[in-house]
Amino acid sequence: MKSTYLRAPALCLGLLALTACGKHPQGPMQMPPPQVGVILAEPQNEPLTKDLVGRLSAFRSADVRARVAGVLLKRDYTEGSDVKKGQLLFEIDPAPLKAVLAAAEASLAQAQATYTNARVNAQRARDLAPKGYISKSDLDNALAAERTAAAAVQAAQANVQTARINLGYANVTSPIAGRAGQQQVTEGALVGSGSATLLTTVNQIDPLYVNFTMSVADMEQLRQAQNSGGVTLAKPDQASVQVTLPDGSVYAEPGTLDFTAATVDPSTGAMDLRAQIPNPKHRLLPGMYVTLQAKLGEQHKVFLIPQAAVLRDTVGAYVFVVNSNGIVKRHDVTANSMSGGNWVITSGLAAGDQVVVSGVQNVRDGAPAKASPWKPQAAAGGTAPAAGK
Repeated sequence: MKSTYLRAPALCLGLLALTACGKHPQGPMQMPPPQVGVILAEPQNEPLTKDLVGRLSAFRSADVRARVAGVLLKRDYTEGSDVKKGQLLFEIDPAPLKAVLAAAEASLAQAQATYTNARVNAQRARDLAPKGYISKSDLDNALAAERTAAAAVQAAQANVQTARINLGYANVTSPIAGRAGQQQVTEGALVGSGSATLLTTVNQIDPLYVNFTMSVADMEQLRQAQNSGGVTLAKPDQASVQVTLPDGSVYAEPGTLDFTAATVDPSTGAMDLRAQIPNPKHRLLPGMYVTLQAKLGEQHKVFLIPQAAVLRDTVGAYVFVVNSNGIVKRHDVTANSMSGGNWVITSGLAAGDQVVVSGVQNVRDGAPAKASPWKPQAAAGGTAPAAGK
């Protein structure tokens, strides 16, 4: 029994020795810092642009109306075709108007004959009055008759002129050059009776207007940026717009801003603006909705950061920056517009910051990272992350 008790402690000591021999003390395994591609933030000047939606309207639009009463005889243009200024569009029955003109000319001839007689009598009275052959009253009556006859001639001449003008209105011509619209009244209808009947509309579509609005908040933001020196706004006649068509293609002809309202529309809280767009090939048509990019000036000391580097969460836009110690830091930034494939950063970065572009999914705020220059061609190959979420 005694020997059994002695062997048990010895066995325990042997097991402890074996356990101690099997342990090799070492610290926790350290993961290498992730590789990231960075760009150096460099301040630069960039055009100030705003993406807006506008609607096209005709440069000039003229309603063609019947200015005299009569029966419409004929349409002399092709609906939807381009017409010149002064081109004949419609013909109204001229017969009644010719009769009115003939009556006016007859009245004029009668007035002229009366005036001739009155003038002869007045001259005779002037010759006899100094010799005392007629009274002063007879002289006055003769002179008054002459003046009345002269006034009647003028009135008759005016009536003839009016009749000729009305006869000319029987041929309805285009007041402007442009594209003539659909005929509103068919041949044989009585037009111009009581009101000037609308016959058609002619629209000048080269150039065109594009009408759009900008909120008061955006306008005030631009003014504040200009006052702080961060933005130089273009003069009204130098601000340009670039139109994007409904199919997504960019319209080749740029436009020029030519009107800014002096008041705010109380129903929308926005200001009305208008630009003039060349339309030599008539590709654009009035009434179309288009998107447009308005170049309103120039931004100073902003940063162009690739789209893949800018992330978003509930707080807003942010980027990761690797500092001089190799530690990643989050920077909240202001990114409200884009230029090409880059975000325009107006605040939140400083010159020389190393902004993480590739590998953003592998970094976190406060952790180390190994930075190397970002290569755009690598991003094009699919290694760069998607745009900020």
